[in-house]
Amino acid sequence: MSEGRVLVVDDEPDVRRTIRLTLTKAGFDVVEAEDGQKGIDAIRSGDNPLAVDTIICDMQMPNVNGMGAIAYFRQQFPSVPVIVLTGNPDFKDANELFKQGIIEYLTKPIESEKLIEAVKRAANNHVLFKDQFAT
Repeated sequence: MSEGRVLVVDDEPDVRRTIRLTLTKAGFDVVEAEDGQKGIDAIRSGDNPLAVDTIICDMQMPNVNGMGAIAYFRQQFPSVPVIVLTGNPDFKDANELFKQGIIEYLTKPIESEKLIEAVKRAANNHVLFKDQFAT
């Protein structure tokens, strides 16, 4: 049984691959997107757009950057937890993102255990939220 589905939005293929391998080993299904626009497209595709339990999003990307993608995710899918994973931490951005409702602000490179712990916590919060509305 899957721990949950995670959308990884990052323009660096090596980062996406490392995250996918780490989370897959931990029992998660992983969907990848190479920029904010592709991430938005991915979460909107399929029959059930809420089939994602957690989103991990980079900040600096082409097309739609992290701020734009996260604003969309928080507006359209407020129950889906968002974790920021960035190589260029910015205190002002972090503060603004927490106000928008992200649950974690992590920096690259990240230890596998810390990433898995953050994603498990986020996915569990999403499952609890979904259970409140299940009848």
